[in-house]
Amino acid sequence: MFSLILFFAVSPKIHAEKTYTIGTDVTYPPFEFANKDNKYVGIDIDLMKTIAKEEGFKVNIKELGFNAAVQSLQSNQIDGVIAGMSITPERKSKFDFSDPYYKTGVVMAVAQDSKIKGLSDLKGKRVALKTGTAAADYAQSQQKKYGFKTVTFDDSDNMYNDVVNGNSVATFEDDPVMKYAIKTGTKLKIVTKPAESGYYGFAVMKGQNPELIQKFNHGLQVLKKNGQYKKITDRYLSTKTVNSQKKKTNDHTFSGLIKENYSVLLKGLGQTLYLTIVGIIAATVFGVIFGLLGVLPNKFARGLSTTVIYIFRGLPLLVLALFIYNGIPSLTGTKIPAFVAGTITLMLNEGAYTAAFVKGGIDSVDIGQMEAARSLGLPFGKAMRKVILPQGIKIMVPSFINQFIITLKDTSILSIIGILELTQTGKIIIARNLEGFKVWGIVALMYLVIITLLTWLSKYVEKKMND
Repeated sequence: MFSLILFFAVSPKIHAEKTYTIGTDVTYPPFEFANKDNKYVGIDIDLMKTIAKEEGFKVNIKELGFNAAVQSLQSNQIDGVIAGMSITPERKSKFDFSDPYYKTGVVMAVAQDSKIKGLSDLKGKRVALKTGTAAADYAQSQQKKYGFKTVTFDDSDNMYNDVVNGNSVATFEDDPVMKYAIKTGTKLKIVTKPAESGYYGFAVMKGQNPELIQKFNHGLQVLKKNGQYKKITDRYLSTKTVNSQKKKTNDHTFSGLIKENYSVLLKGLGQTLYLTIVGIIAATVFGVIFGLLGVLPNKFARGLSTTVIYIFRGLPLLVLALFIYNGIPSLTGTKIPAFVAGTITLMLNEGAYTAAFVKGGIDSVDIGQMEAARSLGLPFGKAMRKVILPQGIKIMVPSFINQFIITLKDTSILSIIGILELTQTGKIIIARNLEGFKVWGIVALMYLVIITLLTWLSKYVEKKMND
């Protein structure tokens, strides 16, 4: 009897365990960043995982970047966001927030040798901001009063470097994040006191997942009572941790960076190549179909081909990716995995270009070839297969390989929807070691090597086709 009671008491809890997909930032230490093993850690990550364990549910953390995470939440791609997200009246109109879990405020930072001492010194100058943040909102609210210009970035490191390199004179950031960045090696200094003091909260869409908010709030209370909350914050804000992080960011040579990060860089490259191959196959099928439709002796088929090529070749890849990943799910309520959304994006955009050169390659074959084939009694389809296509393919092959190279480079844009390809991998590494120039140099070299190999392949195939 005791065994049966125990079974029925425990079983519902096991089967009722739910998995929530939680979005977060990629470069926002000490709240979320990749450690020396390139695993995501930080106050937000540890807090979410510990609360999930305490409350009996599972979490799937998705490192998307702040702006992409918020958009994914609005399109129901994810269930919640924990990313150092300040609780503001505007956000509360769209999202339901948990109880506050960390106090913050907005500060202004400038280069270490800067003579700027406050907002009054910003007139006519450029300020770097991070897209979608409370710090950016505060800066923009002061923009008209103090007469400065702004430029936005999707991640903190690029924003900081814009000021360090002298392109912008100042940046606005949350107080704890800016202090941590400076202590760990960022060459900036804070020149203002915290403004618009507020709190970070965990967010879900308004009216959705109230049980998740309740679980988070209850778990947060438990963690604060039993001391685990303090352990988590001390883990990342203590002097020992900060000094350790600072030590890791100093004196990194190119060889040292490669040795430390080669495995994760190769993994990112592998994802890039995989996405490229899948994307180019889908784009080739799509492009060949619509390219052939464009040469058929049928007005509707030709019109359809022209329209498809015009639309998808005209849309910027970034806009198309965000529309497929965030726009369509918000209309249909159906989630689309990031990799699938990325593949569809490449298929449509690269496929439109493929269709254009397939159509152009066939049209470039002398019209007399088709007329001669038809005069010999060959039907249109057979004349196309036996006479026109063999000549057209010779013209198309170099363009196919060139399109492969373009697709490889275009995959970097898909980091905006959270695909962990080579560019996104570079961002994550830089967030930890702050060696932007060297890491981007390594990433650029990896791209260059692959593209060089593909270029050689293109020339080899073209030579063989002409022999």
